[in-house]
Amino acid sequence: MTSMRRVPRRMVAKAKGRVQGVGYRSFCADEAMRLHVDGYARNLGDGITVEVVGEADEPTLRRFVEKLREGPPFSRVDGVDFRWEEATGEFRGFEAVI
Repeated sequence: MTSMRRVPRRMVAKAKGRVQGVGYRSFCADEAMRLHVDGYARNLGDGITVEVVGEADEPTLRRFVEKLREGPPFSRVDGVDFRWEEATGEFRGFEAVI
């Protein structure tokens, strides 16, 4: 019997809407820890976008993106666009960058 190895990937997402000042980055960090995703979330300078970078296997990252689309209470996520990249393994844990 062979086992399938889960290959790590990198997902780079941009969440737009009311996602700054409402606990969205902390929400991302909590969900990332629950799902075992390494990376970070940080506000972008436009006041309406949070960039989220995560590394894990693709099925886990797809679940993570669905959570990013939900967001925490008091947020309003108008959309989450993301792209795939090669994982680098540079992250250990997940950080809500201030």
